[in-house]
Amino acid sequence: MVRPRSVAVAALLALTLGGTTLAVGAAASSSAASGGGATAATDVGAAASTAGCGRTPTLTSGTHTIQSGGKSRSFILRLPDNYDNRTPHRLVFGFHWRGATATDVATGQTVQRDVWAYYGLLRLANNSTIFVAPQGLNNGWANSGGEDVTFVDDMLRRIEGELCVETTQRFALGFSWGGGMSYALACARPDVFRAVAVYGAGQISGCSGGTGRVAYFGAHGIRDNVLTISGGRTLRDRFVRNNGCTAQNPPEPAQGSLTHRSTTYSGCAAGYPVVWAAFDEGHIAAPQDGAPGDSGSRTWLPGETWRFFTQFGANPTPNPTTPPPNPTTPPPGPTTPPPGPAGCRVTATVNAWGNGLTEDLTITNTGSTTINGWSLVFTLPGGQTITGGWNATYTPTSGQVTARNVDYNGALAPNASVSIGFQATHTGNTARPSSFTLNGASCTIA
Repeated sequence: MVRPRSVAVAALLALTLGGTTLAVGAAASSSAASGGGATAATDVGAAASTAGCGRTPTLTSGTHTIQSGGKSRSFILRLPDNYDNRTPHRLVFGFHWRGATATDVATGQTVQRDVWAYYGLLRLANNSTIFVAPQGLNNGWANSGGEDVTFVDDMLRRIEGELCVETTQRFALGFSWGGGMSYALACARPDVFRAVAVYGAGQISGCSGGTGRVAYFGAHGIRDNVLTISGGRTLRDRFVRNNGCTAQNPPEPAQGSLTHRSTTYSGCAAGYPVVWAAFDEGHIAAPQDGAPGDSGSRTWLPGETWRFFTQFGANPTPNPTTPPPNPTTPPPGPTTPPPGPAGCRVTATVNAWGNGLTEDLTITNTGSTTINGWSLVFTLPGGQTITGGWNATYTPTSGQVTARNVDYNGALAPNASVSIGFQATHTGNTARPSSFTLNGASCTIA
């Protein structure tokens, strides 16, 4: 892909680290507005649809221009096919990297056109989500004086005044400088955005505020020599603290392994998980396991990000209250199955597009004893072939497959769950497996 042209560290450090904080939401702690921004949209803790619900929109898919802070700013909007103005939609902002454009995000053209549109999330959304690709000033996100945060406020006001958005389902993601901008929003608008995904970033767009809770997904290459992984860990650790998670040093892959390792932190406040995905590569945005460089069709990162964003079906307790700790991956269905013999339950969710799909699997131990080391066996429908996966090893890649635990998730206590998944190609049959066995025992399917 076309990446930030030698995103020189000296140049990045010279950026103005701006940012303003506005009073947002009745339940949020407030601070004074500056830079001419207006009050942002409804607090994330209170489920609500926007003024655009039921309204015939004048906004359509394409490029739009608004005035923000006295400047003309633009963004690309992508509505679902057959958009329904009565249904509140998830809203995702995708911020471009240094030297790139909104078009690069909206089309995915620098990695694989259409397949990698909106960082690969467009195809996974299956017409469920409104996407926005903002254009940065001078193809960057310096956020001087908080002007880019204000630009986001102004886009939200325009979009939500015209379109039907679920206000508890706003998300932001980006790579490099786009990741830095997503991080700035996590800091400045914790009660506006439900979660962020920050890829290969540093604190280069500022962090005004930075004390609220936001569900946080971070991904970084261990060999990144543009924005080093140590800076990515620092960004992550702010939200490990804010979200009340148990501090740890998550395992990271060895150099030369061309693999990735994802860790879900424990002890986080209910509804505010933190996930860290380290991979053996450099400053790239679409890493793949088993091969160097970017790949739109083989990268595991969109699947893990989409799974992180779409886990939020209920509203978290708004800032600044402190909910009691809760498992970072709640099992579906009853939270306390009755004691009994060894057993298991599997939830399988497929997101399909064109000739590809991802499948998210949640394995729950419904027995009364801890499972130490597990193997999940299932048969893929004909024509499906696994191209990559996360949180387990998968052999072989078609037919009857065995998914085995990795070293950090082999212990499964009673009532506990583990989330794994894979990306695959298909020839038309996108069904999930019809049965699963865990260590030889048949599982129920939720």
